[in-house]
Amino acid sequence: MVSGMTAERWVFGYGSLMWRPGFDWVERRPAILQGRRRAFCIYSVHHRGTPDRPGLVLGLARGGSVRGIAYRVDPALWPEVRAYLREREQPTETYVEAEVTVRLDTGARTACLTFLSDTLHPQWAGSLSPEAQARLIAGARGLSGRNIDYLGDLVSHLREAGIRDRGMERLLARVTELEPEDASGRADPAQRC
Repeated sequence: MVSGMTAERWVFGYGSLMWRPGFDWVERRPAILQGRRRAFCIYSVHHRGTPDRPGLVLGLARGGSVRGIAYRVDPALWPEVRAYLREREQPTETYVEAEVTVRLDTGARTACLTFLSDTLHPQWAGSLSPEAQARLIAGARGLSGRNIDYLGDLVSHLREAGIRDRGMERLLARVTELEPEDASGRADPAQRC
């Protein structure tokens, strides 16, 4: 957990928090977290899937490094921001709230609040093959919409941020091939539920 001893409060985002933080921030900086990587490693039974037809969402799996965004938050707003993030990131408690150290694009290192994948949670998908990931994502839909849209948003926003993630781009191409379509070329809603 982020300690109460520092005046500066930072949040690290590696997925949708990068382009849709949903909270007020004072500063936004590109950042790198070492020892973790962006991965579709969590079954989604809430936002991007259902218990009967799970999808996949991002988590931070061990190994590698991940480029993301660090947000500095006004300390006066910290309790509100932290409560918001807990509600947003923990609907099924598949993540562990943690303090990590990231390197900002300025070269400075800072502690950030982030949410790591809980490898002991029943929704932990682990290291699925790219094909297994594609088959789970294709056709999955939850309260926040289609799983393919989540993946497409990720790839698009990573590109806008100057981050080329070829693995995610290949995954999106494969999911697009697998996504159920009706005769009009649109995804068939009956197949997505």
